[in-house]
Parts: sequence; structure tokens; C-alpha cells
Amino acid sequence: MPKTLFEKVWEAHAVRTLASGQTQLLIGTHLIHEVTSPQAFGMMRDLGLKVAMAHRTFATVDHIVPTDQVSEPYADPLADAMIKELRRSCREFGITFFDRSTGKQGIVHIVGPEQGITQPGTTIACGDSHTSTHGAFGTSSRRRPWRSASSRCAGSR
Repeated sequence: MPKTLFEKVWEAHAVRTLASGQTQLLIGTHLIHEVTSPQAFGMMRDLGLKVAMAHRTFATVDHIVPTDQVSEPYADPLADAMIKELRRSCREFGITFFDRSTGKQGIVHIVGPEQGITQPGTTIACGDSHTSTHGAFGTSSRRRPWRSASSRCAGSR
């Protein structure tokens, strides 16, 4: 019987079947943003963990970027702190950061396709409610913000 695109991508990225019956998948790309990342980076620091395949993790700021102000420091102290924390974490963990000054910054689920990161036949994890939109490009994408740190450390889940 012919397989669906989803089945093909899933099988190509299956690492193993866990005792629970769940499949451990290799996550090829991880897209992160300023809202769910601070907690994950904090957990990684506490546990002394590094980012697995940091070259496959890409960050941008989109949820809290002020639209009425283009220069830092931002008037909104929470926005300013979150953006600075993501910038610091990306530098510390060796992650590509599409900062505002790069001209590549944008909405996290749009940055992947715009920058050529989202590719057919790949797997993507991102803690954003629009992550499934990458499926239009022939990917298997998952939104699991609570597993953000584990995806970063292991490259799978």
C-alpha cells in the first residue's frame, strides 16, 4: 500500500520505538523564540547540558518585539529583558540568532521558510502554536514547548 508523505517523513526520522510504544524521532531543525526559551535554557544551565546540533537550531524574536520602537533599550522592560536574554543564550549555546539588526528577524513560523531552513522531508520542532504550518512545505512539524530543552539537548523527542 502506498505511504503518505507524513508516513515517509516519520519513518525516515524514527530512531527507535520506546517501551511505552511511542516513537523517538530525530528532530532535524529546532526553531525557538523569546517566550518559551528562557525556561529551557535555564534548565539546561542548571543541568550543565549543551545544545546538541546547535547548527540546526535557529532563534528569532517575534512575540514581544515592540512595533512602536526600533532601538534598544525598549520602553517595555519585559520585552527588553526577554530579547536580551535570548540574545545572551544564543551566544552562550552557539545558536544562530536572527536578531532585529540582521534583517532576518521575523515571525518564528515564517522565518524557517523565508531563510530556506524549512525543507521537504524534514522534521521541525518549535514552541509556537503555528508550527504545523511548516507541513505545507512537506515537513513533519511538532509544537512541544515543554519539551524544548529535551529537543535541544538530545536532538530528538
